[in-house]
Amino acid sequence: MLREHLLGSPARDGHRTLDEVHAAGMQVRREVLGDAHVDRATAATTDLTRDFQELITRYAWGSIWTRPGLDRRSRSLITLTALVARGHHEELAMHLRAARTNGVTVDEITELLLQTAIYCGVPDANTAFRIAQEVLADELPGGEAPDA
Repeated sequence: MLREHLLGSPARDGHRTLDEVHAAGMQVRREVLGDAHVDRATAATTDLTRDFQELITRYAWGSIWTRPGLDRRSRSLITLTALVARGHHEELAMHLRAARTNGVTVDEITELLLQTAIYCGVPDANTAFRIAQEVLADELPGGEAPDA
């Protein structure tokens, strides 16, 4: 059943076909992560990862990021917090860039990371600050973030 759903069965997401959900997901994915990132991910798709790429495009980007209940900026803040909490460092770097695309300021990212120190733990926040320093270095005064 899941395989049929992933591969384009006529099931619907609300009033959209799965192809429409995929197209909407690809559009949002490109707008948030950038064409270069999506093109690299798409080019790196193999027989092993094809279904997974379809899954994240349809569900994460096409079904969740397109919902009207939260704007992209809010979704980025939530995503950053979740990634810090779970220790997903590679994804954190990518979503820090996406958050800036979605209008989250460097000051807001700093506040978010301080908040994660309390609720996720100081070691996780320390690592997140290091990653943010690397990712956001060009945008910070003097080209680098303060030491974490």
